[in-house]
Amino acid sequence: MSEPAVAATRRGFSGMQVLGLIALAIVLSVGATYWFIRTYVYARDFTPVELSRTERQELGSKLQALGVDPVAVLPRPKGEDEFDAQGRLVPEKYAEDPGKRDIHLSERELNALVASNPEFARRFAIDLSSNLASAKLLIPVDPEFPVLGGKTLRFTAGLELDYRNARPVVILRGISVMGVPIPSAWLGGLKNVDLVGEFGGDPGFWKSFSDGVELIEIRDGELRVKLKE
Repeated sequence: MSEPAVAATRRGFSGMQVLGLIALAIVLSVGATYWFIRTYVYARDFTPVELSRTERQELGSKLQALGVDPVAVLPRPKGEDEFDAQGRLVPEKYAEDPGKRDIHLSERELNALVASNPEFARRFAIDLSSNLASAKLLIPVDPEFPVLGGKTLRFTAGLELDYRNARPVVILRGISVMGVPIPSAWLGGLKNVDLVGEFGGDPGFWKSFSDGVELIEIRDGELRVKLKE
C-alpha cells in the first residue's frame, strides 16, 4: 500500500465527513424533539366522527335497546326526531324484542356518541381491537401551572373486555401520560386486575354489571354486549 493511502486510512473520517455526521445528528435530534413535542405536549385535537342519517338511525335503535334515549345522547338534525308538528313526543307502545338484547356497537358509533359533545370529541377518541378498548384523551393544562402551563397533555388507556368462565372480564391494562406508563401503585394496584373477579362477589356496581351481562367481547373493531333477560 502506498504512503498516501496508509495516511488516509490512519486519518479515518475526513473533516467534511465529520461535519456531515454532526449535521445529520442535529437534524435527527431536532426532528425527534419536534415529533415528541407535537405528539405529546402540543397534541392536535381529534376530528369528531359524523354519522350519516342511516347510521344515526341504526345507532338510535341500539341505544333504545339499552334503555338510553338516543335524542339525549345523540342529537339528530331537525326533522329527524320523534316529535310531531306541535313539538310533542310521539307515543309508542311498549314491547320487548329478545333480539335487541344483543347489542353491537362499532368503533365509529362509539366515537359518534362522543361527538354529541363537539368540544369533548376533539379531546377524546376510542379504538377497538381484539378484546381491547383503547382511549386517547387530550387535557389542556392551566396556563398558570408550573412548567407545563398552556400545553396539552396526551393520556392513553387500555381496557380488556371479554367473557370467560361464564362471567364478564374487565381488566385495566394500563394508563400512560405522554407515552410514559403510570405505575400500578399509582392506580390503586388495579392494573392488570380483573375488576369483576375482584369486586363482583360483593354487592355493588360490578356484581350488578356481571349479573346482567350474558356476553361481552370486542372483535374486528366492534363491541358486542348481550344482556340477560
